[in-house]
Amino acid sequence: MTERMRRHEYDHEVPWSLPIVVRRSKTNIARHIDVLEATARAVVTFLDDPRTQPEGEWHEAVEYWRDGAIRKVVRRGDGQKFDDARALGCVSVAFGGTDEFGPAEALVFPPGPVEPLPKELKKLQVGGTEFPDDGVSSVPDAEAVVTIELSPLVELTTGKAAAQCGHGAQLAFEQMSAEVRDRWRESQFSLRVVTPTKASWAANDRPVSVIDAGFTEVDGPTETVRAWW
Repeated sequence: MTERMRRHEYDHEVPWSLPIVVRRSKTNIARHIDVLEATARAVVTFLDDPRTQPEGEWHEAVEYWRDGAIRKVVRRGDGQKFDDARALGCVSVAFGGTDEFGPAEALVFPPGPVEPLPKELKKLQVGGTEFPDDGVSSVPDAEAVVTIELSPLVELTTGKAAAQCGHGAQLAFEQMSAEVRDRWRESQFSLRVVTPTKASWAANDRPVSVIDAGFTEVDGPTETVRAWW
């Protein structure tokens, strides 16, 4: 059975989101694909963190957020602004990098109302978050416990695609068996993000399908991501 991004027909009166910040360095910028994979790994690492578990300091906020739409908002920053955000308390994952491009780094913070935000997050930009679309995943297929597929039918900015990949990783984490989840955890949540051909996308069904509500970048309810393991 396919699980949708929005698992309830309602949302909280004041919407909540999971804040994510990706580093966008002017001198050592990361690749688009590495940002997507770092963000997806960071979301699952956050959900598996002891602070999100029962009796953990973030547990109540996470459960409240998960009871509505699992909204994620990706911001970008660098330098002191990035360090100021990190100091709020978060989960950090760095991944990827090549001879030409730097590693991607994503910070995931405990969820809260979309407004007001801590000033350290509010001053970071959201729209137009783009990274160089240079090359494909560096993660071998054999090493990836989870594969996240981006729809070949829509074009998304790096920030939007990162949020959608985060949705896919979260739903995979929540839906898979405990045995597979343990194996994924042991691999440090190894995953790869791919874009299938239109023919492959049309032919294959996956356990997880993310339907974006269409508030930003896409028009109306649109399938953006699938995930399988």
